[in-house]
Amino acid sequence: MVDAVRAYWLIAALWIRASMAYPVSFWTMTVGGVLITFLDFVSIWLMFSHLDSYGGFSLREIALLYGVTSIAFRVADMLVGSVEKIGQKVRSGDLDAMMTKPVPVLVQLCADRFELRRLGQIAQGVAVFAWAAPIVEWTPQRLLVLVVALVSGVVIYFCVFVTFSTVQFWTTDASEFANAFTYGGNTIMQYPMTIFPREVVRSLTYLLPLAFVNWYPCLFLLGRTDPYGAPDWFRFASPLAALALVGVTALVWRQGLRRYRSTGS
Repeated sequence: MVDAVRAYWLIAALWIRASMAYPVSFWTMTVGGVLITFLDFVSIWLMFSHLDSYGGFSLREIALLYGVTSIAFRVADMLVGSVEKIGQKVRSGDLDAMMTKPVPVLVQLCADRFELRRLGQIAQGVAVFAWAAPIVEWTPQRLLVLVVALVSGVVIYFCVFVTFSTVQFWTTDASEFANAFTYGGNTIMQYPMTIFPREVVRSLTYLLPLAFVNWYPCLFLLGRTDPYGAPDWFRFASPLAALALVGVTALVWRQGLRRYRSTGS
């Protein structure tokens, strides 16, 4: 594990140095990322020009949900988002070259073309969360739940990226299918679960546990009970959901890699 992490950062450092060789381009893209992602929250803010609450939640409460999922998703996207390009690597034959190197294939895929400029998108999520944070009565316990939720959220989104990108070992081109669950999942989690049918909430709890990224932890931060009657301990179960998803992801990845028969096969 230590060797894998070291290899990841060595590869990522190569791409960071490459991007910093053109500082004007780097900062332009970074600022552009902030502005583009900020429009996501602007659309939510505009809704409240005609509403006092949405799904029983105020603008700042939704901003809290938005900030937590956005931070977790954008960190995962920066760290491992390149894995969704598996299909391109399969078709070009680059994956064959990766398999000959003494570094795990998954590490190489995740670190490939590491984009430090995504820090701007993370900063946007942090800014929205900071704006919403004063509505929470912060205590050491709530701060701990927040930190654990963010770390678990990054792991959950990491697993979602890898699991659905692995489908491309069978299809060779299903990046849009994967995006429906990665980027689409993040978009869904920006809103309170109260606006969705109970079946959707159950799916996001028991099948694809994105609700543990921000919904259940934020219910605790806001001092709310779950309107769908989920057990109170779900608000602290983000690490369990992340651990379970890691196990599933490891199994899917292993099966996908075994399925690979080299380019052109």
